[in-house]
Amino acid sequence: MAPIVSDLAAVVVPGDMDHGDAADALLADFCQGLQGLGWRVGGLAQRRLPAEGGGKPRMQLVDLRTGQVFSISQDLGPLSRACSLDPGGMARASGVLRQALADRVQLVVTNRFGELESTGGGFAAEMAALADAGIPVLTVVAHRHLDAWRRFTGGMGDELPARLSALQAWFTLAAGRAAHAGGA
Repeated sequence: MAPIVSDLAAVVVPGDMDHGDAADALLADFCQGLQGLGWRVGGLAQRRLPAEGGGKPRMQLVDLRTGQVFSISQDLGPLSRACSLDPGGMARASGVLRQALADRVQLVVTNRFGELESTGGGFAAEMAALADAGIPVLTVVAHRHLDAWRRFTGGMGDELPARLSALQAWFTLAAGRAAHAGGA
């Protein structure tokens, strides 16, 4: 009997690596490798850029298919401790996920299952729609959001270590299941 695999999987970032920069690089490399093999991969990869003049690092999302960059950080000044996430940038970037659904890509990456998704916002609706359509979705989740991830997926989402071999094994099973079911 083949292992059961979910259409939703997250690379779990340990608590001491909350920013997940290594996971971001891993996902970007994984997606580039799949694209090089001819797989239709869509979605958003995250990049953190150094802060300018103090303050928080800036965050960007990159469309994996076109390379278009979406800034998702607001400049709140060097002394600000408030959340600097730009809702407008997030809204613009969400179109990439809706387009991936319309185009029936074979894998979608969303940059994070984070604070916003934990409360039903952010890209939660897009992630649910993609998985509902049978398109495998891969994201990153920090350990502090793991309980919310489990609630979001009904305990059925796959949790992967930050290793290329784990991503490859999950995608092989998920893509095979999606193809068998007539999904992607």
